[in-house]
Amino acid sequence: MAYRKLSRDSKKRRSILAGLTKTVILNGSVVTTEARAKEVRKFVDKLITYGKRGTLVSRRKALAFVHNDNEVVSKVFNELATKYQDRNGGYTRIIKITERIGDDALQVRLELV
Repeated sequence: MAYRKLSRDSKKRRSILAGLTKTVILNGSVVTTEARAKEVRKFVDKLITYGKRGTLVSRRKALAFVHNDNEVVSKVFNELATKYQDRNGGYTRIIKITERIGDDALQVRLELV
């Protein structure tokens, strides 16, 4: 599976992606760069799929990814899993906003559908 390195080593990259994933799940959206949003989308979709399965193994995998944040996992398993029960993937959308002042990186909003 190809992935973006985001100019970080693996520990920092994983931490950034986990933090953005938590923010999207708890708040419903996050504003970030396009490259980060495209990576975070994969993890948000995977967590919601775990929630739809609802097994103990799925819950433990979700907890492992979000650094044992019970609030995020309970929201995924209790609220989002029931909301997206009839949907087969595509739980997020990316809306382009503007370029960031300074480095002209494309800013986007990643939000739950």
